[in-house]
Amino acid sequence: MTLHWKLVIDAGDPHAQADFWAEALGYEVEDNSPLITELLAGGQVPEAAVVESHGRHAWRGLAAVRHPDDPHDARSGTGLGRRLLFQQVVEPKTVKNRLHIDVHTEPGQREEEVARLVRLGASVLDTIEEPGGSWQVLLDPEGNEFCVH
Repeated sequence: MTLHWKLVIDAGDPHAQADFWAEALGYEVEDNSPLITELLAGGQVPEAAVVESHGRHAWRGLAAVRHPDDPHDARSGTGLGRRLLFQQVVEPKTVKNRLHIDVHTEPGQREEEVARLVRLGASVLDTIEEPGGSWQVLLDPEGNEFCVH
């Protein structure tokens, strides 16, 4: 049996992180507004639990992105396949990631892709050259390491 899973990433600003990673990966920012509107109307969640993002209701401390080809729950907007969920935390990142994302480019396109990611808000940390291959280590806007191959 296989299990359904998502990658959850701590963030200071989950909506900004979701926007960056949606652009970086070609994913979609999940739209939870129909469910949030329903819950607000029924008095099941307070207004303080939501913010406006992309002109619609969004959870204050959560934002997710999903692969555009994967299924999603129409009522909640939640992706049912490949997705990243950013959850707000108060403490800043202090050490190197123990888990990171690798982004794979088409042959010969790495430099162009790195430049695009830098324009989106990433920064280059290092270039690794090893006998088995080479890649660049970047930092997302909140300083999380990821690699571009």
